[in-house]
Amino acid sequence: MVKNRYPLPRIDDLFDQLQGASWFSKIDLRSGYHQVRVREEDVEKTAFQTRYGHYEFVVMPFGLTNTPAVLMDLMNRVCRPMLDRSVIVFIDDILVYSKTREQHEEHLRELLGVLRRERLYAKFSKCEFWLREVQFLGHLVNQDGILVDPPKIEAVMYWEVPKSPSDIRSFLGLAGYYRRIIQNFSKIAVPLTRLTRKAVDFRWGHE
Repeated sequence: MVKNRYPLPRIDDLFDQLQGASWFSKIDLRSGYHQVRVREEDVEKTAFQTRYGHYEFVVMPFGLTNTPAVLMDLMNRVCRPMLDRSVIVFIDDILVYSKTREQHEEHLRELLGVLRRERLYAKFSKCEFWLREVQFLGHLVNQDGILVDPPKIEAVMYWEVPKSPSDIRSFLGLAGYYRRIIQNFSKIAVPLTRLTRKAVDFRWGHE
């Protein structure tokens, strides 16, 4: 399978758009990948075998290499008129943001109209509307700024002592997500990254 090179957006760039916003709504697509049909000539590439028989996906399944990039591309094209103005899209997560309540009503109406026209369906139980503060992509967002989501901080603080290089990689993956707000993150993480190298014996110590 040829890897789709469509880039996922940087979280920093997305959040830069939120300056001055004070009203938020969050919309989650219902099984977003499954709302995209696989091209007929590509269906056979999704084939898999079980003891019950041979199956093929006619909609885009979870887990394939290109699914995030394909859905991201689709959502960017669908929401293009609203991007950088009132909507942030990250794969199947949509955030509507506005400076005033009146604007927010207009922005919501516009987005919901687009989703309806394109036959893209949201999971209502996971949607939140008319918020003054919202959790989005691991951050807490309100009119005063952007904070790290408290449960994410707790996850870092109470992470179990690593017992292997793979444990350290998992921890660095979580903590590194917030490197933009941790001064000298790379320097601080040097003792940990050193232990992930193949030529280095894994010995956990105070360093």
